[in-house]
Amino acid sequence: MTSTMPKQNFPIKKRTRARELCLQYLYQVDLLGENILDDLDDFLREEEKDRDTRSYAREMILTTSKERAKIDGEIQAVAQNWEIHRMAVIDRNVLRLATYELLYRDDIPPKVAINEAIELGKRFSTSNSGSFINGILDKIKNKRQADAEPQEDPETTPEKNAEA
Repeated sequence: MTSTMPKQNFPIKKRTRARELCLQYLYQVDLLGENILDDLDDFLREEEKDRDTRSYAREMILTTSKERAKIDGEIQAVAQNWEIHRMAVIDRNVLRLATYELLYRDDIPPKVAINEAIELGKRFSTSNSGSFINGILDKIKNKRQADAEPQEDPETTPEKNAEA
């Protein structure tokens, strides 16, 4: 499933800023509840002048919030010995926004989404967050790549056909 937002070539700094805004707002949603989504446009106008940056941040926030159960499920499926509600608030929201990009944004290379998330974690959370975030997101990326590869049908493999 990909976004319906037109794919634009944003300068890197605009997307980085949009990710920061997304993290700030997802943090608030996590602590205060989804009813604050009604104030999203006011928040974005107050925090960012650039319309493209606001637009990308808005899409990230709304889609991540709407698809939160699916995104959290993807994170939980690979987070060995970690329950998502027990993760640090910043870390779980960095994971959510990066997982959104991995799942819904074909125009963003997975490596970019992961590296941006690592940097957000290092900047806004603990010194261990970068490696924690990297480990989880790398597993999500690898799982998605494995799911996307065509599965061999045992009935049509060359070995099976040679036996016949």
